[in-house]
Amino acid sequence: MAKNTVVLTDATFDEEVLQAQEPVLVDFSAVWCPPCRVLEPVVEELAGEYAGRVKVAKLDADQYRETVSRYQIRGLPTLLFFKDGQVQDTVVGAAPKGQLVQKLDAVLQAS
Repeated sequence: MAKNTVVLTDATFDEEVLQAQEPVLVDFSAVWCPPCRVLEPVVEELAGEYAGRVKVAKLDADQYRETVSRYQIRGLPTLLFFKDGQVQDTVVGAAPKGQLVQKLDAVLQAS
């Protein structure tokens, strides 16, 4: 786990994500999921590159079903981009880094 990545639980989700001052990228994944393992180093890279501007967090979809249900996560990995407590964008599947950078930049530029 990268030092810039926050590990979420159902109990910490609201405080860490919905009440965050900065935009938040949440990676919903599971240990058994091959595309999740492919995406993990990309998410960790982004956490380092966007440190101080975007909070990057991970949630284990098997362990924290309440949050998975609340956001109707149906496929893994799913990335949700939050700003001001609201979902701004979604990516399902192992997307290329360039696509994730575009979405993060768009969330950062949104007023």
